[in-house]
Amino acid sequence: QVRLVESGGGLVQAGGSLRLSCAASGSIFSIDIMGWYRQAPGKQRELVAQITSGGTTNYADSVKGRFTISRDNAKNTVYLQMNSLKPEDTAVYYCNALKFMNYNNWGHGTQVTVSS
Repeated sequence: QVRLVESGGGLVQAGGSLRLSCAASGSIFSIDIMGWYRQAPGKQRELVAQITSGGTTNYADSVKGRFTISRDNAKNTVYLQMNSLKPEDTAVYYCNALKFMNYNNWGHGTQVTVSS
């Protein structure tokens, strides 16, 4: 299993950008799906973006065209580039590592706040 540590969150004005990083304690090469989720106050955790071991990506409709997920297997790190941020993107962002039939691990999250 791997431990996940998110970084890169912060306060940004609407229209701005942030890049989140998720550093894994071990190799992510064989992890089937790496993902970013978010949870706003009073709401359920929701999927933001996923990337498979083969590089296939999937995005929530609300972030398509604005966010980009990528993975660097050599650095054991997954990134979420967030552009054109909106106040409704405000949430705690969590990194997830899913290895089929093995484990489903979460990081502790990083706060993203977008001011209007």
